[in-house]
Amino acid sequence: QVQLVESGGGLVQSGDSLRLSCAASGLTFSLYTMNWYRQAPGKERELVATVTGAGVTTNYADSVKGRFTISRDNAKNTVSLQMNGLKPEDTAVYYCNADNAISRVRYWGQGTQVTVSS
Repeated sequence: QVQLVESGGGLVQSGDSLRLSCAASGLTFSLYTMNWYRQAPGKERELVATVTGAGVTTNYADSVKGRFTISRDNAKNTVSLQMNGLKPEDTAVYYCNADNAISRVRYWGQGTQVTVSS
């Protein structure tokens, strides 16, 4: 059974930092592009950051460039999102997503809440 489990969310103030982690199991981790999405109430789920299988290529939404960093550890089957300089508009449920680079089969975690107060 494939599982993606996010952790690290919480309530912080503007300007604070958080590090989200996602632990994957039940899949060959290195075959998957890993993504972080987020969704605020009433909003579409949006792609925040992505990292390809070897951890070399990354991409970010314009709104988080320069503040967020995605990384992965294929030996530990984890992907992280370091979030610095958090803003209230970053408030959302953050989801870990695994996207198979060959088959494009996708899996989702259950999400972790990030709330940034002003």
